[in-house]
Amino acid sequence: MTTIGAAGRVGQYTLDNGLRLVTASASTGQVASVNLWYGVGSRHEVPGRTGFAHLFEHLMFQGSGNVTKGEHFEEIERLGGDINASTSSDRTNYFETVPEHALDRALWLEADRLATLREGMTQEVLDNQRDVVKNERRQRYDNQPYGTALERILRLAYPEGHPYHHPTIGSMADLDAADLDYVKSFHKAHYGPDNCVLTVVSNLDPEDVLARVEKFFGPVPARDTVPEVPDPSLDAPLGGPVRDSVTETVPAAGVFVGFRVAPYGERGFDVMHLASAVLGQGQGSRLYRSLVVDRPIAADDGGAAADILPFRYTDSLMLVNMLAREGVSGDVLETAMREEIGKLAAGVTEEEMDRARAVLERDHLQSIASPSGLADSISSCTQLFDDPELAYTWPRRWDDITAEEVRAAAERLLVDDNMLVVRFDPEEPQAAEAAGADTVADASDA
Repeated sequence: MTTIGAAGRVGQYTLDNGLRLVTASASTGQVASVNLWYGVGSRHEVPGRTGFAHLFEHLMFQGSGNVTKGEHFEEIERLGGDINASTSSDRTNYFETVPEHALDRALWLEADRLATLREGMTQEVLDNQRDVVKNERRQRYDNQPYGTALERILRLAYPEGHPYHHPTIGSMADLDAADLDYVKSFHKAHYGPDNCVLTVVSNLDPEDVLARVEKFFGPVPARDTVPEVPDPSLDAPLGGPVRDSVTETVPAAGVFVGFRVAPYGERGFDVMHLASAVLGQGQGSRLYRSLVVDRPIAADDGGAAADILPFRYTDSLMLVNMLAREGVSGDVLETAMREEIGKLAAGVTEEEMDRARAVLERDHLQSIASPSGLADSISSCTQLFDDPELAYTWPRRWDDITAEEVRAAAERLLVDDNMLVVRFDPEEPQAAEAAGADTVADASDA
């Protein structure tokens, strides 16, 4: 075991098998939060094999060599704990918060499924969870108004074959093609202690936590080989504006405008993060004041109209999206949105900069206010930047960014050549009624 450093607010350790442990103290109310970030996400998938990282988010709860199907969930919940998981392009995340006295059990459960998941993997489990994921795709993407927006955005933003071209959910065809041998090989290739950051937030002494982690995770061997990661580089500019227009059953026109910006973690990303807050975060933002209050042509959905998809290993995406009010066309809303976006290049006031910093800092502080949120942020900063302290200091990154930097970046990036547009327009009432009538007639004929 190597000690990387235990100064400041966190303790950092690397086990002999490569697992990185981070400990952090917090007033947790006698609970411990356990958070694991595995360095595997949808960007590690290859064409024809999409959706596997997310599929594993489900499979990891379906039993292992020593735990029966569903037992991991049941044990944590029986202890009064919370448990869940998530998948993104860059990682798969498993996390639970348990009473402090149950920390050993949580660690054992996590270590066991890391070491022995393939022993519990059966065709029945694969078939069941594949159907669960396919149903999730239907509910969240295919049968949801505007549900395919992200999928369409990624297709426009990144070329065919690029590791960020597809969403984490994957395609129905690829999920259907999943076979047991490939699923087991995917786990063997990506799930090893040497590809994991484990964060524990608790009131326990860091050395005590280290001893527990060594006991349960220390015997798990590192991977034999590390798979090659698909190349995330972009050889050509976006060459916009590029468009995808959809006419379907949606309650109102929806406009999604996107721009490539710097990768997550670079100063250019931070500059555009502030720009997105000026433009479309909160009731003091430009888009809200102009298109929701003053005109008004956009619906007040209570969310952020502008934000950034933070991709660490390729260009991130700044997205601006709004829904039209009743009676307002998509053309009118899109034109107005693009006009407001273009105005950023004319300048940003110091008052707007102060407000943007406050909005982003508030969101960050809220995200780390709970033990679980803090553990997740620490895991993220450790895996992506090898710096767990960033979880506490991230807002400082915005302090010295100037209004001129934001203006200049907007002038350079928020332009037609770097723009994509995805439009959803509602079907004409007459067309929708006719389609319904045809359906009834077809059913009657059958």
